[in-house]
Amino acid sequence: MRLSGSLPLLLASAMLAGCAVGPDYHRPVLAAPPTFLGTAAIEARTPLPAGTMPEKTAWWGMFGDPMMTDLVAKALDQNLDIAQAVSRVTQARAGLRAADAALLPSGTVAGSAAALRLSGETLQGRQLTAFGANRNQEAYEANLGASWEIDLFGGLRRDREAAAADYQASQAGVAAARLSVAAQVADTYIMIRGLQARLSVANEQVATQRRLVDTIGLQYRKGVAAELQLRQAEGVLAQVQGGVPVLTIALDSALNALDVLMGAQPGTYRAQLSRHAVIPAAPAIADIGSPADLLRRRPDLIVAERRLAASNARIGSAISEYFPKLSLTGLIGTAATGPAALFTGGATQAQGVAGLRWRLFDFGRVDAEIKVARGRNAEALAAYRLSVLRASEDVENSFSALVNREDQQRTLAGGEVALARAQQSSMAAYKGGVVSLIEVLDADTRLLATRDALAQARTESARAAVASFRSLGGAWSG
Repeated sequence: MRLSGSLPLLLASAMLAGCAVGPDYHRPVLAAPPTFLGTAAIEARTPLPAGTMPEKTAWWGMFGDPMMTDLVAKALDQNLDIAQAVSRVTQARAGLRAADAALLPSGTVAGSAAALRLSGETLQGRQLTAFGANRNQEAYEANLGASWEIDLFGGLRRDREAAAADYQASQAGVAAARLSVAAQVADTYIMIRGLQARLSVANEQVATQRRLVDTIGLQYRKGVAAELQLRQAEGVLAQVQGGVPVLTIALDSALNALDVLMGAQPGTYRAQLSRHAVIPAAPAIADIGSPADLLRRRPDLIVAERRLAASNARIGSAISEYFPKLSLTGLIGTAATGPAALFTGGATQAQGVAGLRWRLFDFGRVDAEIKVARGRNAEALAAYRLSVLRASEDVENSFSALVNREDQQRTLAGGEVALARAQQSSMAAYKGGVVSLIEVLDADTRLLATRDALAQARTESARAAVASFRSLGGAWSG
């Protein structure tokens, strides 16, 4: 084959075509309903008053808890998951630069200096000695070389396309990590405040139940109360006391988890959080958007879509192996046996090489590589579609939890008011000698049980608000 005759034809066809083999990427069009099922309920729950929050308030600031806002801000600076995501961006950026460089010619500069003394006992050494030649030899060389793989069929361009998509995915991955960390910190903080409130109620329950046991025990010793009443009261006391360690374990775990999210050793922020505070109230959620808006809002969906684009480009890279690879290599420099002659006209040397590589008898392996690339693309497409569906599921679930937990909270708040009045009435009746202390303590127990349930409802409604913001990709202003 005469490469010199075919080279201009190949170059001309490549310039005229200007395209790459393999399928061009088109973002999938996914069917989505116009609104979420829970949109109406969320919008009706609490309308957002104008001017309530500054325009650029982060969503976690909408809870109105300065300590939570401060912890989230610190976590975004210190969290190690985010640090890993940032490192992955650096790696992907380097991969993109390498793909860019592969499209351009590469150059090398090389130089050498060598000195050699031949043995006089070898055949060559004896010949030089016989002719009176010097057995000491020197060689000097300086060269400038360049090579270039001409991307005739777009394989390198597809590699670059894949690297660019990977880089974009890594950037979106940082945003996804930041959103996840902010949501986890807010959620864990709310759990801590809820558990602290429940522990306070539990300790009150223990004290109330202990007073009840003491009262019935006194009556039993006087022969007024039956032993069954005393043992039942003791059993209830043990049950209430047994709940305190469970809440303490949960609180310790939440505090430790928050420290890890902050990139610190467990116990670092415990003193800061030891003082009890109210459970943050769930704020209004505005600018909900539609399921289609999630594709641009949620960074994890952007990651999945960019990975799909990268897998599509790698199909073209695999297909390009069907076609020949053309490379050009050139060298210009000087070579001499002495440094003085290295830069004279006679020392100049040059070389040019046109190379052709074609996996002509390896098409079976190329077929397999293409099938692997197509399979990975199909897997990435399914993963992307599933991610979109799960994103919509997250939104619907969080909306439902928020609305229903707030309904539960309102119901329990009304029950707390009623039981508080009942407790006051029983106390007044006790002072008037109408009822016994046992009935007063029973009213206290019912009231405290309702307060515990109310603390749980407040905690879960605030956590549902965090989940709503997270599922929507963060807070969005118009």
